[in-house]
Amino acid sequence: MREKPLSKIGDELLRLRHGLSGTSEHRTPPTGFGVDRSLVSGFVEGELSPQDEAELAGQMAGLMPFHWSQPNSYASIMSQVTDHLGGQRQLMVWLDRFPGRPRLVARLYVLMGLLDRYSESTAVVTALREHREETPYPAGLKGYLVPETDDETLAGIAFRIEELLGDGDTDKAVDLALATTDCLRRIASRAEELDPGIGDLGEVMDHCGQDIREANAEAGSGS
Repeated sequence: MREKPLSKIGDELLRLRHGLSGTSEHRTPPTGFGVDRSLVSGFVEGELSPQDEAELAGQMAGLMPFHWSQPNSYASIMSQVTDHLGGQRQLMVWLDRFPGRPRLVARLYVLMGLLDRYSESTAVVTALREHREETPYPAGLKGYLVPETDDETLAGIAFRIEELLGDGDTDKAVDLALATTDCLRRIASRAEELDPGIGDLGEVMDHCGQDIREANAEAGSGS
């Protein structure tokens, strides 16, 4: 994972996205889903073999879209692993060590964290609104955007990426993520005009897109 996107995310990547079309707290894992608690305990105690650690990473990647779901044991498992690693940013770094779904999920969550962050930028929201006046539904985003552009638009896309992951539609999640990075690259120069502090938006999105494409190719999703 490139350092530039990682350096821009906040410490709280796993969050409820209230006020949108739904929230992760009401979503439930598929039948048969589970995390091996013995692997969690072994990991926290530093006793896992490399193979078992890779197995746990795969299970944690599957848990990510349901981190606020009932039962509360899911949140407890997430907290144990996250606390052991030193925080949510470190959780992404750890998952990124394992090719396949763990690495892909980590990189998608880094993008989600960035989308939440840029949702709070008036310059980015304004640049996106202006862009949509000419292109109401940028390529790959039709069906995911409502007509109005506001400070919930990018956070809403982050929610949809997470929702698609939870539904098992990884290819669609990747497609949506890449369409979003492409859209934000296109508005980067305008956002920079409005706020010079957003000066690396285009570079960050370029790196994010590359990271996701590489991880997706490794995972064999074919998007």
